[in-house]
Amino acid sequence: MDLNFLTLRRGALALLGTITLSAGLPVLAQGNFIVMASTTSTEQSGLFGHLLPAFKAATGTDVRVVALGTGQALDTARRGDADIVFVHDQAAEEKFVADGFGLKRLPVMYNDFVLIGPAADPAKARGKDIVAALQKVAASGAPFVSRGDKSGTHAAELRYWKTAGTDIATTKPAGYKECGCGMGPALNIAASTGAYVLADRGTWLNFKNRADLAVLVEGDNRLFNQYGVMVVNPAKHPHVKQALAQGFADWVVSPAGQASIAAYKIGGEQLFFPNAGK
Repeated sequence: MDLNFLTLRRGALALLGTITLSAGLPVLAQGNFIVMASTTSTEQSGLFGHLLPAFKAATGTDVRVVALGTGQALDTARRGDADIVFVHDQAAEEKFVADGFGLKRLPVMYNDFVLIGPAADPAKARGKDIVAALQKVAASGAPFVSRGDKSGTHAAELRYWKTAGTDIATTKPAGYKECGCGMGPALNIAASTGAYVLADRGTWLNFKNRADLAVLVEGDNRLFNQYGVMVVNPAKHPHVKQALAQGFADWVVSPAGQASIAAYKIGGEQLFFPNAGK
């Protein structure tokens, strides 16, 4: 996406509102599309390549995705540069709504986080306990790649480290490195350096450059990863396309949208599990 699109969007829409439309020009001069700020995992997992064409077929509405870490996606929406947000950090999402920037948070789907690392597992982290695994990674001095980008995955990682007895804000393990990057690039760094990394399962399943990386920790209930959708509040930003954005929110939690999410698989393995209304 052209970076100027986000910068000029509000001004362009305001200008459109002041122009007298010529005869025959439809009211939908803004275009039958919405801008969605979303986490990188929904795009890099391939989900949106599957889901958004189904939404357009059902409604005729295009979705232009700005894929960022969850924190950056929420900031984009706070500035009014998106009509809807689709992310995975429930505490941050609830604050977004409480602060008046979102109309309502709707749960959509879930998957889980997994700890990825070298198949040889030099830190002996393999198992079903993410906290014990991180303690072993820290004690061994093994390399660990953090996204460091305020994403939902990064927020979860920081919570796990803190539970493991390490506050990353004040103390970083010897092998800890922040890339300030998305999930795909973080996995690429881990693959090239033999590092450990926390990933969402969806992006991992769609990741092709695995080298000798493997899933080492999974199945811990703390690794649950919930996604939610929120329409940006037009009271904060009057140019928001509330009706079109609400159309996506309603569709993605409808039986049709939920079935489309469940149908997305890689190698026969389902990446996301719909749980709207639960």
